[in-house]
Amino acid sequence: MAPAAMTFASSLSDAQPVPFWLEDPGKPAALPALTGDEKTDLLVVGGGYSGLWTALLAKERDPRRDVVLIEGREVGWAASGRNGGFCAASLTHGLANGLARWPGDMARLEELGARNLDAIEDAVARHGIDCDFERTGEIDVATEPHQLEELREMHEEAGRLGFGGLELMDRDAVRAEVDSPTFLGGLWDRKGVAMLNPARLAWGLKRACLGLGVRIYENTRALDLSPAGAGMAVRTSYGRVYARRVALGTNVFPSLVKRIRPYTVPVYDYALMTEPLSPGQRDAIGWRNRQGLGDSANQFHYFRITADDRILWGGYDAIYPYGGKVTAELDHRPETYLKLAGQFFECFPQLEGLRFTHAWGGAIDTCSRFSAFFGTAHGGKVAYAAGYTGLGVGATRFGADVMLDLLAGERTERTELEMVRKKPLPFPPEPVAWAGIGITKWSLARADARGGRRNLWLRTMDRLGLGFDS
Repeated sequence: MAPAAMTFASSLSDAQPVPFWLEDPGKPAALPALTGDEKTDLLVVGGGYSGLWTALLAKERDPRRDVVLIEGREVGWAASGRNGGFCAASLTHGLANGLARWPGDMARLEELGARNLDAIEDAVARHGIDCDFERTGEIDVATEPHQLEELREMHEEAGRLGFGGLELMDRDAVRAEVDSPTFLGGLWDRKGVAMLNPARLAWGLKRACLGLGVRIYENTRALDLSPAGAGMAVRTSYGRVYARRVALGTNVFPSLVKRIRPYTVPVYDYALMTEPLSPGQRDAIGWRNRQGLGDSANQFHYFRITADDRILWGGYDAIYPYGGKVTAELDHRPETYLKLAGQFFECFPQLEGLRFTHAWGGAIDTCSRFSAFFGTAHGGKVAYAAGYTGLGVGATRFGADVMLDLLAGERTERTELEMVRKKPLPFPPEPVAWAGIGITKWSLARADARGGRRNLWLRTMDRLGLGFDS
């Protein structure tokens, strides 16, 4: 091992292989599993953000509605409890992706996204959810010259469309906010992103649901779904739930509606958390306004500072397992941790000697258009939302509203959107999916190394509306 790699490895020697957020003394105890049978108006399957928001909004829409939520393990244990805590207004995985796919709906999508983020902030305050919610915004930083031009073009496009709140920053301006020698410029979305503690948000939503009368059963895995009279039945390990309507918030895990499984693949993402910064280390980088940051490469990093002055550093590698199997074996990948550590100290050389306390990973539900899709099954008695592709902290609340609209059979401003009415292209079967994703990842890395120039493969994927991103 080269000397530099040895230094990076030593920074990881004390890192615990668990998500930082879930190692919290305030973590609530698990609720008992379902044993026997239940009847309910609405059954929500999944105890992440998608299911929690659906249960909460269902009770807020109609307090008399009986709601049951089941979770295969514990609320917030998966993606909802181990993500970076970036809560974005965007429903389309960013303005560029939305404009490429739904240009006619973008004004409405941006408006709905802004309202959705405001509603999340209101719910956090109203329900007293202690999740370190900070409306600090996010800076997309350029670390290569060609990325500066891309940020300028996005700023101009947003201005032409009347989407405000974006501030273009030169090298000095961005380094005055967060000091890294790798930063050449940035685009600051001041209003459209909040930073938060993701696990505490999930636990707070759980408590809010219970307060409104939702019955929650943890360690209760949904095994299958079938018609039962005028409604549906979901079989669990120790019983069944009979429900008039069912909302599926299982995201990366295999859907109970089998025909939608080809629309998502699991992609594994990884993150590191540092020890708390000393006052001197904090002064060396600034970051007084506590924004989230992300670099503008195809293989990008996301990073943020926590309430106790740690730095979360994640992204870059995106690992797809052959066959699309979700497995705990891929939740940890030392070679990726070592790579991330080296890239961290390249970004912040003034923090040499800082150590990492936690290193973890997990699967993200990825679809070919990078943003959620929706639908119904069993004659409208079942609704689903999936495919958030790493941007679900905020968008899952919108998806919950969509599922409730669909289950009610209502035409709303949400259900009229092309994004809601149409699905992405499904992924092909193996080994085509494995080969295609591998070629795409190689091509994206090559584009990063060649000034952003996209090869024939990537240009073809763009025309087909397909892609792959970390």
